[in-house]
Amino acid sequence: MTVFYCAKCAVQLTPELRRLPAVPEVSVDDKDRDKKTFLAPSTVPRGHYAIDPEPWGAPFESAGDERPHSVGDRSLMMPAAWGNAVSAGPKDSAIVHPEDLPILTVTGADRRHWGCCGPLGTGGRNMVCTCGTLIATLVADCMGPHELHLDPVRVYAWDG
Repeated sequence: MTVFYCAKCAVQLTPELRRLPAVPEVSVDDKDRDKKTFLAPSTVPRGHYAIDPEPWGAPFESAGDERPHSVGDRSLMMPAAWGNAVSAGPKDSAIVHPEDLPILTVTGADRRHWGCCGPLGTGGRNMVCTCGTLIATLVADCMGPHELHLDPVRVYAWDG
């Protein structure tokens, strides 16, 4: 079992979580969406986490000839002005269920990175620890995946 902590203030962020062998697939079926919020189910179930080995989140760079992710995967809803951008963000971020980190609060930062229902995740870290440090990125708009990425530099794991 693993517990995550803030690297700055050492506050415990999560209860004990069990690691999944891989990042689960995202459900794109409308029947799986929450009837009130229209959010897709969380990528990771409560009480678990997964490590994303791929670059994820901000900053972004041009993909060149590379094709961006297809609809239905875990790609972010990129602003149209960004064209064919891909993540150049950190690798090995922990993905957790957003409700497993109740002490974090979402910032009201740059509204260009918000959709109709919540943050797109394209603006970088948008979740704040009780000490004021930005440590995670919440993706919670109805058009994309629903997940919380812990910054691998600002959060550390302890395996008990």
